Amino acid sequence: MIDNKLKSALLSVQKPARYTGGEPGCIIKNKNDIDVRFAFCFPDTYEVGMSHLGLKVIYDVLNKQDNIWCERCFAPWTDMVEQMKEKNIPMFTLESKDSLKEFDIVGFTLQYELSFTNILLMLELANIPLYAKDRDESYPLICAGGPCTCNAEPVADFFDFMFLGEGEYRTIDVCNKYHQLRKEGKSKSEILIELSKIEGVYVPSLYQIEYNEDNTVKSITSNVGAPIPCKKSIISDFKNLPFPTNVAVPMIGAVHDRAMVEVLRGCVRGCRFCQAGFIYRPFRERDADLINKGAKELCASTGYEEISLTSLSTSDHPQLESMLDKMLDWTQEEKVNIALPSLRVDNFSESLVKKVSKVRKSGLTFAPEAGTQRLRDIINKNVTEEELEKTCKLAFEAGYSAVKLYFMMGLPGETMEDIKGIADTAKKVIDIYYSMPNRPKGRGAEVSISVSCFVPKPFTPFQFVPQDTSEQLKEKQSYLLECVSNNRRIKVSYHDSETSFLEAVLARGDRRLSKVIFDAYKKGCIFDGWFECFNYQNWLDVFKENNIDMAFYANRLRDVNEIMPWDHIDYGVTKKFLIEEYKKSLEAITSAPCNKQCHNCGANKLLGRACFEYNKA
Repeated sequence: MIDNKLKSALLSVQKPARYTGGEPGCIIKNKNDIDVRFAFCFPDTYEVGMSHLGLKVIYDVLNKQDNIWCERCFAPWTDMVEQMKEKNIPMFTLESKDSLKEFDIVGFTLQYELSFTNILLMLELANIPLYAKDRDESYPLICAGGPCTCNAEPVADFFDFMFLGEGEYRTIDVCNKYHQLRKEGKSKSEILIELSKIEGVYVPSLYQIEYNEDNTVKSITSNVGAPIPCKKSIISDFKNLPFPTNVAVPMIGAVHDRAMVEVLRGCVRGCRFCQAGFIYRPFRERDADLINKGAKELCASTGYEEISLTSLSTSDHPQLESMLDKMLDWTQEEKVNIALPSLRVDNFSESLVKKVSKVRKSGLTFAPEAGTQRLRDIINKNVTEEELEKTCKLAFEAGYSAVKLYFMMGLPGETMEDIKGIADTAKKVIDIYYSMPNRPKGRGAEVSISVSCFVPKPFTPFQFVPQDTSEQLKEKQSYLLECVSNNRRIKVSYHDSETSFLEAVLARGDRRLSKVIFDAYKKGCIFDGWFECFNYQNWLDVFKENNIDMAFYANRLRDVNEIMPWDHIDYGVTKKFLIEEYKKSLEAITSAPCNKQCHNCGANKLLGRACFEYNKA
């Protein structure tokens, strides 16, 4: 029910449908029948949040429980923030329009470091104290999940607990445990101690951090029996894991406005820069028949005309081509496009490209990541120039004329020759197109280069390396533009180096940054990932006011024996393995994909067995 204050506010904002709810597929329950109310908060706009598969999964899993009601909440855009403050409208969920303050558990997903200040915005709009220590028994428990919880130390002081790893079923366990303990009259502190005993639940207040005089971490200890290290949870039987087949369809266009199915989890590749490739280990694929059946139901229930088979590397699914054959039986008839957003250059085949382009040709995207073979070996990309050329030929022969290539800039060991190699690679792809006698007639080739700035992340072999300074990155960006300036067939886009610098600071930060994030928010920093809102000077000012050197976190080479702020967290992959991979990178030595050879990363202990049957490989 929308009250008069909210109606008035909606008349004054640019996109009122962001705040109305009532979409097809949303879940409404009777509050009187519910034991636990859970608010899933996405600290970005509705359009971004409604594209997030994790939200759809948790929403579906929790709402299938009769005693739990999960509702959605998104960060209001700046025009709505003004209206909510002016009209005293508390931060609310879309389903019931109730304030977050009325819920039992309020959960935020941490997808991106530059959304941290939006969490504080949403809490303050809900009249909930920002620091966990300032919230008494009358407030909901505030928790977090998502990839950034692998090092959420910079925001640890704002949360009561966090989910580490895969939270589908762990969220149910926590909700039920919370309800039981509340019925028993347990206090907030007693509840948090009990929750810390559930595998995959991290309670920051139960851990103490000491620092050395040089500002590095001296020690991390726990009390009241909190586990150290605190281990992530995983779903071992991902093969048979059901997924949502009826989801809320957004009222306005989402960033990714299509049906999505996660076809596999984890990655076998071991790219040394890729945090997701390590924190989502071990590799597990979903059953092909389950995917096909569920995808058909999902498209039927939502009306979407595109289904995306998502993962870190979809073409690594061992049954991909046979699965596509089955899916094409109904997608062609119903004019549904199949999107494969994570294709690998080294296993892209003629039969695969024919299947991909059966219904409708969308663009093809590949990620060489680096412009030279030497640098690709350093980062363990395991892609050769010949494989890239062969793949582009297959794509052009199938009728494609546009290819997008993803690269990184500022990688460890990079030189200006590697930057020139990015341009040379793009030019080579253009040359391949025009050298083909059977190329598509009447169309010129287009190669789009998208270049992101490398950010060293926790739980990767490159967690030890310094990030390039903003000045170095800007110099490389200018040089790349010079290298392609005479070729109108090549388009270049690149990430802002200043946001990447802040991302690196927050990604490898410790608890001392909570005060910085708080002060930045109080100075007006919100939607820091949005170009039109990002205020770099404000961030520089608050770091200076707190006497904290940003370069200490972003641009410093770390000793492999240094205690990292996240060393008390266990994501399966051992620090010993990360060090070994880092040392290999210094000599440009590659490691085979882990389905070909086990490198003893440690993730198999999460399964209690070997990840692959190598004798059958």
